[in-house]
Amino acid sequence: MHTRKEAAEIFRQLAEGVGDSGQPSFFATLVEQLAHLLNVDHALVAVVTDATVAETLAVWSNGSPQANITYPLTGTPCETVVGFEPCLYACDVQSRFPEDDLLFELGADSYMGLPLFAPDGSAIGLLAVLNNRPMTFDGLENEVLRIAAAQAGAELGRRQAENALRKSEAAAKESERRLNTLLNHLPGMAYRCRNNHDWTMQLVSKGAEALTGYRPDELEESRVTSFASLVHRGDQERLFLDVQAAIRQRRPYRVTYRIRHRDGSERWMWEQGQAVFSEAGDVLCLEGFITDVTDHQEAQRVQQAVVQVASTVTSRVGDDYFQQLIATLTTLLEADAGFIALLDQPVPPQTSERPHPNGLLPATTGHTVSLVVNGQARKNHTFLLRDTPVERVVLEQESVVHHGQRFTLPGATLSAQAWIGRRLDNAKGEAIGVMMVFYQAPLTTNAFATSVLQILSTGAAAELERRRDHRHMHQLAYTDSITGLPNRVQFMEQLLEMGQQAQEKQSPLALLLLDLRRFKEINDLHGHQIGDQLLATVAGRLRHLDLPSVHCARLSGDEFALLFPRIERASLDEVVKQLCALVKRPIRLDHRVFNLDVSIGFARYPSDVSKVSELFNAASIALHHAKKRDTNISPYTQAMRHTLERRQWMTERLHLAILEGRLELYFQPQVDLRTQTLTGAEALCRWHDPEWGWVSPAEFIPLAEERGLIRLLGDWVLEEAARQLGSWQAAGTPLPGRLSINISAQQFADPRLTSHIATLTANVSPSTIALELTESDFMRDPDQAIIITQAMRQAGYALFIDDFGTGYSSLSYLRRFAADALKIDISFVRDMLDNHHDRAIVQTIIAMANTLEMKTLAEGVESAEQAALLAEMGCNQAQGYWFGRPLPANEFARTWLNG
Repeated sequence: MHTRKEAAEIFRQLAEGVGDSGQPSFFATLVEQLAHLLNVDHALVAVVTDATVAETLAVWSNGSPQANITYPLTGTPCETVVGFEPCLYACDVQSRFPEDDLLFELGADSYMGLPLFAPDGSAIGLLAVLNNRPMTFDGLENEVLRIAAAQAGAELGRRQAENALRKSEAAAKESERRLNTLLNHLPGMAYRCRNNHDWTMQLVSKGAEALTGYRPDELEESRVTSFASLVHRGDQERLFLDVQAAIRQRRPYRVTYRIRHRDGSERWMWEQGQAVFSEAGDVLCLEGFITDVTDHQEAQRVQQAVVQVASTVTSRVGDDYFQQLIATLTTLLEADAGFIALLDQPVPPQTSERPHPNGLLPATTGHTVSLVVNGQARKNHTFLLRDTPVERVVLEQESVVHHGQRFTLPGATLSAQAWIGRRLDNAKGEAIGVMMVFYQAPLTTNAFATSVLQILSTGAAAELERRRDHRHMHQLAYTDSITGLPNRVQFMEQLLEMGQQAQEKQSPLALLLLDLRRFKEINDLHGHQIGDQLLATVAGRLRHLDLPSVHCARLSGDEFALLFPRIERASLDEVVKQLCALVKRPIRLDHRVFNLDVSIGFARYPSDVSKVSELFNAASIALHHAKKRDTNISPYTQAMRHTLERRQWMTERLHLAILEGRLELYFQPQVDLRTQTLTGAEALCRWHDPEWGWVSPAEFIPLAEERGLIRLLGDWVLEEAARQLGSWQAAGTPLPGRLSINISAQQFADPRLTSHIATLTANVSPSTIALELTESDFMRDPDQAIIITQAMRQAGYALFIDDFGTGYSSLSYLRRFAADALKIDISFVRDMLDNHHDRAIVQTIIAMANTLEMKTLAEGVESAEQAALLAEMGCNQAQGYWFGRPLPANEFARTWLNG
């Protein structure tokens, strides 16, 4: 048994281990602390990537951290843990699991494992400790493991939720925003103008300035110059006559001509547009899109550089952030070396009123946090600032030396005589570091390099500041520094202690979780400083609640927890109302007024849960439901757990249905808009469950993606589609054109996808198959997507880009994708007859496709008017209920393939 003092010390040390919540080192610190606290030889945390494989997030063995590994769960004690209760094998664990190589390699004799759960209750990983001798745990050690598992699960769930959130934010939320995003991020100019000799612009997209040198406001209403005056004199008459001829024939116009840029250069333009007519047949305006076709190669190089910079800043996390940042920077700028250095103390900005005394900086040394020389990472070094380029950068904020006195990099033999540097400032404007690149030869130009440095320096400075703050936060083991409230670690101790008291006395205990709604939007819009002040204000209000014995804590982000001992349901309902009113009271900060909203989920012991250990999980489930409800308040009910259980059951039944081939493919026709003939079909998956009946694809396909079944489902669809194509061919009724098959993001992540598809569809020719990839999926990793799509085309498959217009793809990447067609998303087609924004988007997409020599296929066509307008715009093909609903294979063949 442990004394109370020993227990307190153990929990204090555990708090230090989990105090890194939200930080890259969290799991590594946690397993090291567990190994020391529990006196075991090994500890690990792993995430379950699918049903039979786990990947470790951190491993501690025999006194030191180890490299992470991927290992199969089958035949291991970990397999018995995932998704179930904790599992203890006190001794002889190798004899129980003779096929587990990891046990043999570690020399383990005993094993203790606990499952990790996401906030929605799903099993996502495991925590395990192993010993080279038998082990027994008392109640305290079990609680240590349980708390550690709860923290690890919460952290892992948080990271997965953050990844999901980042992915979902790429989708447009409304038609106007989609229009602006699509038009203003393309290397070209969308416009609306009057049909006169001046082409008087009424509306111009932001691309106008890059295209012509004139801002949109300068071109609109010809405030500075008319667009027609920019057209080369030798092309003006021809351009006018061509456009007017197209207007008379009520068809789109496509013209190529020259313009004079504001800088005096001459550039070639390609334009596509059409007239918009009134009901009386009068021309209201012209709408179209213009793109610069002077130098495709240069435009592509610039786009690639911007994307490469953006991906470096936004996608790299973890300990290798700075190394990846400086490595990418030196490569991009063709530099011989580069480093990011941290100053030993912040340097306040120098002003005329407050100059640095004697011209000396408060900081005297710098320490490189990443150093790259000739493309190779080097060991970091500490160096003096005096009379170095670093000192000059700190003083000037930005320094460029084209040909100066040679400088030898710290820790390297490379001698540079040219460099470019950018100071890294914290939120207070204090210099905390520098980012620099170096050249051995004199530097002739620097405009591009300084712009890139400026972009990258923002992220580097924020990361440096965050790491400084983190070291300070780590010292506060039990208190949240922003709000002054107890943090998660202390709260979990309070919950444990008060739970034991409630259980012993059989008295009520209520746990309430409170989440500030849309708080991230405030952070993004106004900055974290305002966000922190809001959190502190809310915490102050919670702290002064007029309630006896209430325990309040900030768990993480914008989530607070309140623990109420000996409270009845009626009183709790009043507390919830009081909390809502308290949080919703306006908050005034820096001449701004903020009106916050709140989501509240709560659960009670023993009326809602029979065990105190289930209280936190129940309240978390209730909060999850509260965020989805209009009332924003949700008490825990068993029905909520049943909903989660149904998703689990559906996962199992879907898995079995795929394995047993109890799914079915339906086929929807695709029609040529000009000839009204069948050009192909799309294969759509349908599921009829013996007990539940028809299950909507909108329910089971996202579930398959979430639960790791989408690759298995995708393989079944490919095999079944190929089998059906072969069956139709054998019957003498082959499908004209190609059969379109959707490929999921998870499938597309496989670099061997092309050969995998070829194996699954070996009985039919690749020329009979078109693979559909969504725009958002291939833009997650455009460079990888280019490689895969080119391999698919070389293999003979056609490629369609599905849901086009809903993502953020750039024209430069679309040029490189080996795609045959763009599928116009149904959201644009649905309202294009009444919504001129959607109509403009559809017209722009068709124009882009024509530029890139791709076909267009519109989805969701449900009326003759839509079909006619699409055909008039130049769209090639369409599918939708107007042409035919999805049908089973036999009905499809009778309707469409029998002449």
